[in-house]
This record gives sequence, C-alpha cells and structure tokens, in this order.
Amino acid sequence: MKILFASQAVDGHFNPMTAVAVRLRERGHDVAWYTGPVFTRKLQDLGIQHFPFRRAIEHRADNLNELYPERAKLKGPRAIGFDGEKVFASNVSNFFEDIRELHQDFPFDVAVADSSMFIHRLVSHLMGKPLVNFVAIPNMESDPLVPPLFFGFKPPRNPAEKVLQAAAGLLSDKVILRPANQSYRRQHATYGQEVPRAGRLTDEPYRCSEAIIQTGPESFDFPRRNVNPKVHYVGALLPYRAPHPADQEADGDDGWPAYPTTLLVTQGTVDNEDQNKLIVPALEAVKDMEALVIVATGGRGTEELKARYPQPNIIVRDYVDFAKVLEFTDVFISNGGFGGVQLSLSKGVPLVVSGVNEGKSDVNARVEYAGVGINLRTESPKPADIANAVKDVLADPGWKNRARQMREQFDSQDPVEAAADVVESAGSAAGG
Repeated sequence: MKILFASQAVDGHFNPMTAVAVRLRERGHDVAWYTGPVFTRKLQDLGIQHFPFRRAIEHRADNLNELYPERAKLKGPRAIGFDGEKVFASNVSNFFEDIRELHQDFPFDVAVADSSMFIHRLVSHLMGKPLVNFVAIPNMESDPLVPPLFFGFKPPRNPAEKVLQAAAGLLSDKVILRPANQSYRRQHATYGQEVPRAGRLTDEPYRCSEAIIQTGPESFDFPRRNVNPKVHYVGALLPYRAPHPADQEADGDDGWPAYPTTLLVTQGTVDNEDQNKLIVPALEAVKDMEALVIVATGGRGTEELKARYPQPNIIVRDYVDFAKVLEFTDVFISNGGFGGVQLSLSKGVPLVVSGVNEGKSDVNARVEYAGVGINLRTESPKPADIANAVKDVLADPGWKNRARQMREQFDSQDPVEAAADVVESAGSAAGG
C-alpha cells in the first residue's frame, strides 16, 4: 500500500507522526511525506521520500513573525483569529494543489493528514482517497459537554458557567474564527464543495475522514455526550528514535550532579523567544531549592541564560532528551505543549503548567481537570506562584499518584502499533 503522510512544517505536528510512518514502512508499505523543506534532512535520515511544499507557504515556529510582522503585536483572541486565518485556513487550496500534483509521481492509496491542514474534505471528496486524520493536539471535535476552544475552560459545573461558555462559543465562532471560516468556505466553493453550516470549522477534519488517530489517552479528554466511533485514542506518540546500544548515553545528559529532587523546565519550541514569560520566573522560583534544575531552551538564548544562572544545580541546554530526563524528574514545569504534557504523564511525572497561546490554555485545563498538575492560568506567572505550586506538588503525594495512574493508562497499549493499525484498516476498507 502506498501511504502519504502530510503535515504542517511544525515540530509539534510533524514529530508525533514519525514513529507511525516508520512502523508502516517496516510493515512493508511504501511511505512518502508531504511537508515543508525544513524537514528535508529528517526525512532523509528516516529513509522516507519527501515531497516539499511548492505552492504552500511554509509556516514554521521560527518564521511566523517574520512572515507576518503584525502578528507579534497581537494578543489573546485577536492572535487566535489571525493564526486561524493566515497560518491554517489560507493554505488549504495550496496544500491540495500540491498533493494533487504529487499524486502523479506517488499515486497513494491512503493519506494520513495533520488535522491542522484542513485538507480532508478536498482530498477525500475530490480525489476519492481514504484519509486518516492525525490529531497531535487535544480532541477538537465539538460536543455539548465540551467547552469551546481557546479559552482554557473546564467542563461547566453550574448554570452560570454554562451561560458563560455558551457566550464564549458564540464569540469564537462568530467573531474570532470568522475570517478563517470565510477563507475556508471561499476556497472550497471554488472546487464546488459546499461546507455544512452546522458545527465548527474544527469539526471538518473529523467529518471528512475515514478514521481519526487521537494522541493521548481518552481519560485525558473531557467527558463527551457524543462518542465518535471513528476516533481512536492511541496514547502518547513520541518522535521516532533509532535503536541504539542500551549503554549509550545521550549527549550532555550524563555526569550531572546528584540532588534529592529534579525539576525540568521548558517553554516549548514555538513561543520561546521571550524567556521572561516562563523560563526566567521559573528559575527565579527554584534556583535556591535543593534540587537539580534542568532547562531546555529550544535553541534560543542558551548561553545568555547560562551566564545569568551559573549556580551548580542549574543545567541549561538547547535541547535535552526529554524521554530520558523525565525518568528521574519529580516535577515538570511547562507552558503546556501537548506533546510534552503527554510525555510527562507517560512517565508518571506531575506538572506545573502556565501557558495560554497556541491552544495551550486548553491543554492546561485538561491537566487541571485530570488532577495531574497545577495550572497557573497565565502566560507570565510570578516566581512566587511557581515556587508555591512546585512545593505543593512535591509535598502532596496525591499529584504523583494521579500522574502514575495516568502512566498506567499510557502503558496499556503500544501507541505506534495502534496508530499503524488504524492506517492499515482505513486503507484496506477502501481497497488500498
């Protein structure tokens, strides 16, 4: 079977798909990938044929403000609405034309598409190809019991919260995401494709897919009234890692000093330019604790941060082996990237989370709702608040116990195997 993977040129969307693509290739399928040129080297290393964007704009974590200088000044709902239109909706027809063209060289039987590309209706309806929706973020399908996106709400507990969330949902649909909706509908109209009025734009990938691979366990999602049988919760899908000798240490991860407690700090790979949002206040909060503090900067400001915090218990690196470090971490301080949160819980590590943009408020609301971490509910937490949260997590074994229970759910199945099964079933059902 010929299988085409398609993803945004963003690490958090690309990386979770890599192990699934390699597993399918190992099962004997012919696998290719459509994504931005930034991943050329990674795909070469994986031995997967790469079809780079041609018409589509390559939106990366490090070039958004360069492409759209006005974006840097936007906050809150205005930033969400801008990204919805420019980063996601505007590229749909470009993606589709690229894919339709590459089909001449790689006549794929089934596609596995990043949910944020919104190409599902065009590929499935116009090309007649079965498509598997790959969701590397929380489940975005609307449901009467699930709060509206982007506000960081938990399920409502009383009538007042229901009214508030209903109003926020209308604001999101009719105002914030209106430009994205209009762009999406306009592009589909040129292909003669009518988009249903019911539901939300984020429902489209779920409506137009043969199956959905949802990363994370179902227990980390909010309760739902309507269960979509096409959605398969597969657990934490981590980036593919080539096998290596068991005694081989990751660069820079050995020889660290021993402390009774280990804390891991990151501000992610997208919104990490201003370290005063989380990394700096986190270091101010914990620098004097009897703890080893490991900081992953994502490749920005590393040397400056080392000079500012020369304490022997603080280790600053561009990148660290999260899977390895979390094996001995006591608390993970994060802005709430979905991949990092899943990895932390898959290792049974409770969290202190603080982030709002790029959908992180919704991830962090799930952390809070599941009782596996403390949500500070701000983009720029104060050092005292971080310190108190870390101390609370360390002092109360309930946080660790709930995180360990979540780990047991992650360990209950092989997520890569489960995801590969979903792809094969979708292709087989369509005669691929």
